[in-house]
Amino acid sequence: MYVDSHCHLNYLEDPAQALARARERGVHECLCIGVEQDCIEDVLAFAERQKGVWASVGEHPGSCSGDASWVQDYLHRDGVVAVGEMGLDYHYVEQEDQRALQRHTFSQQLALAAAQDLPAIVHTRSAETDTLALIEDCAGVRGVLHCFTESWAMAEKALAMGFYISISGIVTFKNGDNVREVARRLPLDRLLIETDAPWLAPIPNRGKKNEPAFVVDTAEYLAGMLELDVTALAEITRENFFRLFSRAG
Repeated sequence: MYVDSHCHLNYLEDPAQALARARERGVHECLCIGVEQDCIEDVLAFAERQKGVWASVGEHPGSCSGDASWVQDYLHRDGVVAVGEMGLDYHYVEQEDQRALQRHTFSQQLALAAAQDLPAIVHTRSAETDTLALIEDCAGVRGVLHCFTESWAMAEKALAMGFYISISGIVTFKNGDNVREVARRLPLDRLLIETDAPWLAPIPNRGKKNEPAFVVDTAEYLAGMLELDVTALAEITRENFFRLFSRAG
């Protein structure tokens, strides 16, 4: 039924057990996200050895080197269905030279995703204007803004450029009003759900390490908020996942 569209299995203490618990709750597929070259073989190993697990390859803004050309070397590997996690995160970065480094690395990877006809998995925080500008400048790029926490205005512009929006467990948090607003207004055919495991465990799992099984809790919360049957929401988000990540089909 369910797909966890964004998780980091390589950062879990016991990924095999986490996947087993996920399957018990009906989460039979997930996308394991690459964020830096040093750990990419660990990410790819899940996709190559585990049924129902795919991988992405990318360089996160928090670890960007200024040259993400290495990403291309891994896109031929079995189970790779996207480029990312990439993007901009200005939340703790005030120095312009560091922000410029993020923009350069992000732009590199957007261009690579477009050239390879692969979706881009985009991280964005406190950088709405620059994120949207770089996406708009990259003709033909498609993808998802993952773990979305920004404004509806940003989401609306991303939707107009063909992007999907992924909702994480933050939607269940007491301080998640802006995420709930966005989720209510999203067209259902552009909605994805994710854990971002091992971080951001949804209620009722706050305080625990997040894991793919908990995407069910986010789905149940969203379904209640949107007045949908949870099975219908699971089917909708699963269809959306395979439409965007077509190589996983």
